[in-house]
Amino acid sequence: MARGDLTDHEWAVIGPLLPSERGRWARPAGDNRLFLNGMLHVLRTGCPWRDMHERYGKWNSVYVRFRRWAEQGVWDALLDPGPCWPIGVMTATVSARTC
Repeated sequence: MARGDLTDHEWAVIGPLLPSERGRWARPAGDNRLFLNGMLHVLRTGCPWRDMHERYGKWNSVYVRFRRWAEQGVWDALLDPGPCWPIGVMTATVSARTC
């Protein structure tokens, strides 16, 4: 686990909220935790998707899943503080910076 990656506790809270991915044709679906760590790395550092570290997988696969989740409203659901949502899980993981 690299610095900035989700801890086991954070993953236990966030993981069940993510949609399960099915592999397309003969390709297996990648690990949601690995992909989410890659997405958070890009959002946290501000680097272009193509410069994402290789330990998170292929940048295009991570980007496609990021876009798919955005279109499905997954990010809205994760960032919306509902009555049962532990406050601060996603906000502590990704902090916005202004330039």
